[in-house]
Amino acid sequence: MTITLNAAPPRLRAELVVLDERFTKIAGDEYLECLYDGGRWLEGPAYSPAWRCLVFSDIPNDRLLRWDEFSGQVSAFRQPSGYVNGNTIDRAGRLISCSQGDRQVVRTEYDGSRTVLASHLDSSGSSRRLNSPNDVVERSDGSIWFTDPPYGITSSYEGHAAEQEIDGCHVYRIAPDGALTVVADDFIRPNGLAFSNDESQLYVVDTPGKHIRRFDVDGEKLTGGEVFAPCEGGMFDGIRFDNTGRVWAATHEGVHCFDPDGTLIGKLVLPDVVSNLTFGGPKGNRLFITATTSVWSWLTNVQAAPR
Repeated sequence: MTITLNAAPPRLRAELVVLDERFTKIAGDEYLECLYDGGRWLEGPAYSPAWRCLVFSDIPNDRLLRWDEFSGQVSAFRQPSGYVNGNTIDRAGRLISCSQGDRQVVRTEYDGSRTVLASHLDSSGSSRRLNSPNDVVERSDGSIWFTDPPYGITSSYEGHAAEQEIDGCHVYRIAPDGALTVVADDFIRPNGLAFSNDESQLYVVDTPGKHIRRFDVDGEKLTGGEVFAPCEGGMFDGIRFDNTGRVWAATHEGVHCFDPDGTLIGKLVLPDVVSNLTFGGPKGNRLFITATTSVWSWLTNVQAAPR
């Protein structure tokens, strides 16, 4: 099923706010392109180099959508999707998704079937369902790391209203052998997360805390957890690194760009609340942004972090 782009401005002038001279090195097209504007609350953009497409979530409408880079068409990838939120493409080219409605982390195999990677936390002789997995990343050792706030169970808007079985909202690691462990348990509601380019650190958003925290990765464990940066534009959601180690963060007023030292050096302002972002395209220099009901793209001189 192909979904037609609604009548909307196909372009938006790229409004850059320079807060530090380091941001003056960043440039791109004069306009952002609107790729799609028919969502209800869009999230989880993940670019597939093999498929040459962007997969993204329309959570309240319980569907995954797919924008094709060649045709420019948007079509349904999966519906119902299990109220999927965050997505990532693993190093084998498979889609890994946070299914809020099913309270699972799932992987889409090459034949289209789905494998459940995590659904319950087994501890102290009990098995408790996850809250509602939110965002996910893969490390080069094959481990999967994800956040688990309760957004999918607090109401039926983005999932199914249900009781929280786990005491708290944690960050988890799925080992290559499938073992699930808690790696951070002192968050209010963890959200977006991303590894530094050398994978020595993990950055995690605490949305109600209005900040990004930075942890040192010690094998299978995390240490530290100091605040890397506070949010000056509402609250943070998704985050990504570029190839220079800068952090790009989704906020209520657009995309914020942080130098590796934590300084907010500039902003890309958008008219709607931004939920998430990712770099993609053949050269990794196309910034895809999900902002409330729309998906925007900006061709820039910034490139994605190396994998």
